[in-house]
Amino acid sequence: MATAPNLLSLLRIALLPLLVYFLTDPGPLYGILAAITFFVASLTDFFDGYLARRHGQTSTLGKFLDPLADKLLVTAALVMLVAIDRSPRVPAWIVVIIIGREIAVTGLRAIAASEGIVLAAEQLGKYKMLFQMIAIHCLLIHYPYLSIPLYTFGIYFLWIALALGLWSGIEYHINVLRQISAKHASLPARERSPRSV
Repeated sequence: MATAPNLLSLLRIALLPLLVYFLTDPGPLYGILAAITFFVASLTDFFDGYLARRHGQTSTLGKFLDPLADKLLVTAALVMLVAIDRSPRVPAWIVVIIIGREIAVTGLRAIAASEGIVLAAEQLGKYKMLFQMIAIHCLLIHYPYLSIPLYTFGIYFLWIALALGLWSGIEYHINVLRQISAKHASLPARERSPRSV
């Protein structure tokens, strides 16, 4: 457990209460502090993946902790952005769709794994994550700085992330279901489970 990648994932989870605390205050100072906290947590995500690949420190625990920490971080930030007493607020329905998409894809990954199917992250999903992280940073700060309307930029990027997320989620579902169907079709009839018929 005590490998650098796993410790970084745990640090990312440990930063969540601090992020939530900063987002209980609608003022500009706490918005900046929340953005800094989110940025540090995002850096741990980059470095834990980098170290795991470079030093061959991948583990079953790490495969569980890393995506869990990512989803907790993004979910906590988006939920608090809906709840915080600032105007304008992040539309709750966008957050519901984004979180729902993540839950659906996570469930599908579990189904794919149970079928022995391992799929690499798709390019659209990576772009979605990039736009989503930029959007959340802008929305955490919220207030204009150097005449840059960060909330407006954040909402635009969140819309792009939403569109890419839905697109990649649909593609992912089609890909997984196609592979499962092909795998079951290639099995002899006696080896197929009743659920696969």
